[in-house]
Amino acid sequence: MAETPKVTRNLLSAPLPDIIQRLGVAIAQAQFALDQNSVALATEMAQTEVEIGGDKYNLLSLGFVPSFYTFTEATVEAKLSFSMTESTEMSINVGVQVGGGTPFVMAAASVEVGYARKFSVSAEGMSSIAARLVSLPPPEIFTDLLRRKFENDVI
Repeated sequence: MAETPKVTRNLLSAPLPDIIQRLGVAIAQAQFALDQNSVALATEMAQTEVEIGGDKYNLLSLGFVPSFYTFTEATVEAKLSFSMTESTEMSINVGVQVGGGTPFVMAAASVEVGYARKFSVSAEGMSSIAARLVSLPPPEIFTDLLRRKFENDVI
């Protein structure tokens, strides 16, 4: 089974650190995109005005706030199964034939030898990546600034 250790090494050398690093970078990029989206939504809410009783108010001054999201956990799961078999077959067939007549006797012998060595390797892999995303309240400093701005505009 000279091939078995080589195949095992190849299967076990999966780039798990690379997968984890890529997952971390992907989550950081996704988190940044979510934050940018929330800021863009806040800007849009500040520019969107509603008229109430002849006065105009933007959505933020009325208490609307954009949603903020964050990743709370991420999981990488990898499953790998493999099987290896090696078989050796050897066969020997011997035949003897005798024939002839009275003054002559003829004999023949045949030997047939067969040798086969077979290797079989199969591997199956499955992986999954899951991330949990939750909604958060807006940052406290954001709501404090909105509150102060609104109080200053009203006075």
